[in-house]
Amino acid sequence: MGIIEIILIAISLAMDAFAVSVGKGLSLRTIEPRHALKVGVWFGGFQALMPLIGYYLGRSFAGVVVSVDHWIAFGLLLLIGLNMIRETIWGDEEDDSASDFGIRTMFVMAVATSIDALAVGVSFAFLDVNIWVSVLVIGLVTLLLSASGIYLGRIFGSRLGDKAGIVGGVVLIAIGVKILVEHLNFL
Repeated sequence: MGIIEIILIAISLAMDAFAVSVGKGLSLRTIEPRHALKVGVWFGGFQALMPLIGYYLGRSFAGVVVSVDHWIAFGLLLLIGLNMIRETIWGDEEDDSASDFGIRTMFVMAVATSIDALAVGVSFAFLDVNIWVSVLVIGLVTLLLSASGIYLGRIFGSRLGDKAGIVGGVVLIAIGVKILVEHLNFL
């Protein structure tokens, strides 16, 4: 597999992380470079780590991962999205953007957006792929797209005002539904 194919795979894997980053940016009242960096590092790191894990798991667990990855991603994104909507409607008046970037929240979102990358890693185990180049490209592409998604989301969020958290939550839920529908072949 050549570098062009790896870049295309990286872009396609990064789309969920990018969309979640846009949703996260929608909910921010103020944006700081550390927000974009944190999202980029978490999402890029997990997008790189998951194919590496999948690669080494290989065939032995391929059927199990592929059979439940969409349910895991859907459930995590649904919970995060509903929580974001709940906090927007009934939450505190104080600025909680710092807590939105806590370890637990970022871990859950990074896992939810990178589960497909685990399955890609399993498929890499059966192809002629340099796994180290692949995970580096996947991680860097995701880092860049996720970090830019925060800024793009903030641009739209400033126009939405108080409803930005609701829109961000709906975006996360929609991504989860999209993942579920694609994997269940309803399209």
